Amino acid sequence: MAQKRRESLRDVQKALDTLRQRIDRTDAQILSLLNRRARLAQRIGDRKKDKGSIYVPGRERAIFDRLLELNDGPLPDHSVSTIYREIISASRALEAPLRVSYLGPEASYAHMAAREQFGSNAEFIPVETIPNVFSSVENAHADYGVVPVENSSQGSVAVTLDVFVDTNLCIVSERAIEIRHCLLSKARKRERIERVTAHPQSLAQCRRWIQNNLPGVSVTAASSNSRAAELARRDIGMAAIAGRLAAQKYRLNVIDEDIQDEAANYTRFAVLGREPAPPSRRGDHKTSVILSVRDQAGVLFDVLKPFADNHINLLRIESRPLRGRPWEYVFFIDIEGRANDTAIAEALEEIAPLCMTVKVLGSYTSFLPRSMSNKSERQK
Repeated sequence: MAQKRRESLRDVQKALDTLRQRIDRTDAQILSLLNRRARLAQRIGDRKKDKGSIYVPGRERAIFDRLLELNDGPLPDHSVSTIYREIISASRALEAPLRVSYLGPEASYAHMAAREQFGSNAEFIPVETIPNVFSSVENAHADYGVVPVENSSQGSVAVTLDVFVDTNLCIVSERAIEIRHCLLSKARKRERIERVTAHPQSLAQCRRWIQNNLPGVSVTAASSNSRAAELARRDIGMAAIAGRLAAQKYRLNVIDEDIQDEAANYTRFAVLGREPAPPSRRGDHKTSVILSVRDQAGVLFDVLKPFADNHINLLRIESRPLRGRPWEYVFFIDIEGRANDTAIAEALEEIAPLCMTVKVLGSYTSFLPRSMSNKSERQK
């Protein structure tokens, strides 16, 4: 009996050794192919230098979409996306690491969006305010910037929209991420928590959860969720509301996950650049436009009518007060399609005489979470 058990163990070990040898050979093949891919990317990069851009979001989106269509497992789609994001980021860094500014501090949701957009091989530069993100790109201290535009439950980020009015920057891409708030603390149990802190918007997104699960606990606002995590690290009686990246950065325990009141909680981030996004063959572009209208009856209807007449899908329209000019407004419009599409170009030309200004912020590719993309497809 013991002899048979030893023989069985030897057979198992022999099978494992064979499989591990096959893995080693496969790893060698993968490494060789990765370096071949990197050399091809370098050659493409050398040719793109004359055109002034080594970052083409539309092409990267096409790569991800194609790979996910080809993927038949067992690797899940999100793992394939993560792996190839780093492969592309590493290949791009062979030319020159991109400098990317974002609304900091480190481990904020804007930082998460920047990492998901550019991969870990970019140089990430945290700045203190949204206007500072714009100015860092305008002054060439950063190649690109990442700013929040809109949250699915709390609405638009007013500061971002206001700065868009005066900037010469373009939107070159868009990244939406799912906001999954966690309760973080040095303590290990919820019962030890006496105070909760977070950015006011995060507190608003978790208001009911806090009331139901932390009754009587004092709540204070912090300048950011990362700052809240930093404060929680110093005080065992304090908890912060932030993402998992902040838990890793500040070495905090994740006491509760997904504590936001709305299950589907997303934030859209705009990727800012000094030049428009290079053209892409993909047909799912989005175009953002700012316009201001003359103060006359029915003018907004007249401005929107050419879009309807040309069967153009308006994804969003929002007004903001025009700074320094009381009771005058600018309108932000997101359009499905590209500004140079025939129907959109004709509509923009038609509304120009009705507007004081028409400013195209950019035509760009949107990167959405798979769960959000699937919902959009079902709605269509």
